[in-house]
Amino acid sequence: MIPVIALIGRPNVGKSTLFNVLTRSRDAIVANEPGLTRDRQYGVGERGDKKFIVIDTGGLSGEKQDLDDLMAHQTRLAMEEADEILFLVDAQDGLTSGDRLIADLVRKSGKSCYIVVNKVDGANPQQVQAEFFALGFEHVFLISAAHRKGTGVLLDGLLESCPAQTISRESDTGPQVAVIGRPNVGKSTLINRLAGEERVVAFDQPGTTRDTISVPFERHAKPYVLIDTAGVRRRGKVHQTIEKFSVIKALEAIEKAHVVIVVIDARDGLTDQDLTLLGYVLNGGRALVIAINKWDGLDPDQRDQIRSDLKRRLVFVPFAAQHFISARHGTGVGEMMASVDQAYASAFKDMNTRYLTDLLEEAVFKHNPPLHHGRRVKLRYAHQGGRNPPIIVIHGNQTEHLPAAYKRYLANFFITKLKLKGTPLRIELKSGGNPFADKNRSKTAKKRG
Repeated sequence: MIPVIALIGRPNVGKSTLFNVLTRSRDAIVANEPGLTRDRQYGVGERGDKKFIVIDTGGLSGEKQDLDDLMAHQTRLAMEEADEILFLVDAQDGLTSGDRLIADLVRKSGKSCYIVVNKVDGANPQQVQAEFFALGFEHVFLISAAHRKGTGVLLDGLLESCPAQTISRESDTGPQVAVIGRPNVGKSTLINRLAGEERVVAFDQPGTTRDTISVPFERHAKPYVLIDTAGVRRRGKVHQTIEKFSVIKALEAIEKAHVVIVVIDARDGLTDQDLTLLGYVLNGGRALVIAINKWDGLDPDQRDQIRSDLKRRLVFVPFAAQHFISARHGTGVGEMMASVDQAYASAFKDMNTRYLTDLLEEAVFKHNPPLHHGRRVKLRYAHQGGRNPPIIVIHGNQTEHLPAAYKRYLANFFITKLKLKGTPLRIELKSGGNPFADKNRSKTAKKRG
C-alpha cells in the first residue's frame, strides 16, 4: 500500500506550501473535486524509491464552536483516510489555544501524528521544539516549507518504515490492469464481465474502505491481474452497491497498474471529473485505454455528437485507443482487451541504443533543431532510460534550450517509428561532452607512446 499523509492545522500555517513541496516531484498531481473533496486536495509525491499520497485540508480555526462545521468535517474525513497525520503549527505564532484544541481532535482519531513546526527561520530551534512538545506528541519536526528546509528530514523520518513501492519491469502474472471511473459509469459491470462471466481464475479478497484489490483472472488462456477500485467482488451484490468515487483509490490503482482503463458513461458525455482522472493517468505515465460504455441504445445523432466531443477534448491523450462498448452485453470488450495487450507491450518495449541513435539522426536530418544565439542545438545520441512509461534520453549540447515544440516533434517521431500504441513517451534531454572522450584520449596517447 502507498502511505497516505494528511496535512492539518490552523489557517496560514503553511499547509498548502508544504503540499506543493511534497508533491513537486510529480508536478503536483492535484484534485479538488467539486462536491466531493471540497476542502481537500490530493497529490502524489516521491522520495527516492518511495511514493506517498498527500491530502491537503482547509484550515481549522481552532475555535471550539467551529470544530463541527463543514471544514472540520472534511478534515476528519482526511484523517480517516490517512495512515499518518502531519499537524502543522506556526513557530512565529507560538503554541496557541487553537493548536491545543486541534491536538485534542487528533488524539481522538487514534492516528499516528507528527507535529511539524513551520516558519522556523531565525527562531531558536531548542526553544521552539520544547514549546511544541507540550502538545504531547512524540515527534516534533522543524521546517521552513517556503525555503524547503527540513522537509527532507521530515519525509525520511515519516517514510522510514515504509517499503519501497516498485513495479517490476515485467510481471509473471501478466499485465496489471486498473479499471477506474466515476460512480455509476459501469466499472463494476465491466469488472464482472472481465473477472466474472469470462473468468477462468478469480478470487475475492477483503479490503479496507480505501484498499484497491488485485484479482488474478484469465482471458483466452492469457493471465492478467485486475486492479479493482470498486471494492466489491461478489457478483450478486455488485450492482446493488452504490459506488463512491475515491481519489485515493484512483491514485493507488494508477500507481500499481501497467495499463489503466478509464471508463466513461456515453450517456453523460465527457465530464470534468473524467478529464481529471485522465490527467492522473497522463501525469502518472501509465499506458491508457479509454472505454466509452453504455454505447448500446444511443441513436446515430447522439453517437456523432459524442465522437465529436471526444475528438475535441481528448487531444492531450492522442496515444490512447478509444473503444465504444457495452460492458453489460460484452460488445466491444474483446477489441478493448486487444488494445490493453498492445499498450502493455508498448509500455515495456526494449529499445536498442544503436537503433534509437539512428532514429535520432534521421529525425534531425528531416528537421534540424533551431538555433540558439546563432548556434545550432546539437543532438548526438539516444538511449532508453526507463519503461512504463518508455523514456528516451537524448544527449547533446545546449539541449536545455530546445523548444517544447521540437521536443514534441521528437516524441511523435519516435512514437511513429517505434510503433508505440497506447502509452505516453517521455523525452529527457541531457547536455554535456562525449562520455567516451576520456577513453578516446587514452587510446590516442597510447598510440603516440
